[in-house]
Amino acid sequence: MSSLSLTEHEIEALPAEELLRWSFGEFGERLCLSCSWQKQSSVLVHMVSELDLGIDIVELDTHLFFRESYETRERLVERYGLSLIRPDVITIAEQHRREGPNLWERDPDRCCHIRKVEPLIEALDPYEAWISGIRREQSPSRANARKVERSERYGVWKIQPLADWSEDDVWRYIVANDIPFNPLHDVGYRSIGCIPCTRPTRPDEEERAGRWAGSDKLECGIHLDTTQGVR
Repeated sequence: MSSLSLTEHEIEALPAEELLRWSFGEFGERLCLSCSWQKQSSVLVHMVSELDLGIDIVELDTHLFFRESYETRERLVERYGLSLIRPDVITIAEQHRREGPNLWERDPDRCCHIRKVEPLIEALDPYEAWISGIRREQSPSRANARKVERSERYGVWKIQPLADWSEDDVWRYIVANDIPFNPLHDVGYRSIGCIPCTRPTRPDEEERAGRWAGSDKLECGIHLDTTQGVR
């Protein structure tokens, strides 16, 4: 699909729920949502359920998540009756054999590519559009995110309903709707990824400062892409 039924200006004006409803109207069963069990996942799973969209949920599990992230997954699965699609990821032992031990310390970009980017490329192959929880406020690398972008890497439209939400907006929605969320958020982990590469943040730091701390790495790589806005 090369064109959409709304202009970029019209899309940017849509609230999150309306954008999801419109996206389902555009793509139907060729639309999916990816989750890594942070607070944005909680919000989007709830919205999709409330709108009764019935789309596929893809779990981006690196096998290096915190116990609390897996427990959050189970709470959301039970609450919303989710059936998850899990792309194949090589085991940690196999990665150690191929790449050497603790690749995340020596070459985190390579580790992210193996454990997140490659599985996502495979997972998105059947789809035309992919819902992501990116927000502009999260980091400088996401400041120009649009609500709908074209991903050339994955060959899909990226739908980002929360792009214009603040962190406070996310928490207000979670509290108002009594949605299960990752308890690590309550102890300083404002952004949560893999155990070796995530730490709590200080109040004066950016939301994603706890990811790959001490390096200039800001992204795992799945959102680093040549994109074009809606024309």
